[in-house]
Amino acid sequence: MSPLVQLAAEEAENPLIPPIPELVIGLIAFVIVFGFLAKKLLPNINKVLEQRREAIEGGIEKAEAAQTEAQSVLEQYKAQLAEARHEAARLRQEAQEQGATLIAEMRAEGQRQREEIIAAGHAQIEADRKAASAALRQDVGKLATDLAGKLVGESLEDHARQSRVIDRFLDELEEKAEATR
Repeated sequence: MSPLVQLAAEEAENPLIPPIPELVIGLIAFVIVFGFLAKKLLPNINKVLEQRREAIEGGIEKAEAAQTEAQSVLEQYKAQLAEARHEAARLRQEAQEQGATLIAEMRAEGQRQREEIIAAGHAQIEADRKAASAALRQDVGKLATDLAGKLVGESLEDHARQSRVIDRFLDELEEKAEATR
């Protein structure tokens, strides 16, 4: 065969277009397989897809409900926390006020006790001064009387006269001491 004949024969058979009997058999086989898949497999696939869609939608609804509940719990927690902070601030303020009151009371009590101690000390000092003054008067009077008796040479044992002389002498000494102050 000549190359031209071969070329013409090849042109008659196009490799892109299959022969008609093969095309018909392939089309029938495709329709059978597609029909089988559409009748048996497609309903199961649709059923599984529908179950997954419902599960996803239910999960989303549950998640939204849980998120709403979590938000409400968070709001309650924030409200309780704010209330607890307010209560703590109030208690702290009350404690400070009570502490200040207690400190003021303790200072007043300390001041009162200090005044009592000072007054008692002054009273004790005054009583001791008077007792010392009286004891000193007696001692000075006794010494003065003894000394005067030795100087005069006679006894000055008369108690009434002795007391008058001593008192007059000591009064004069006190007046002189006050005048010099």
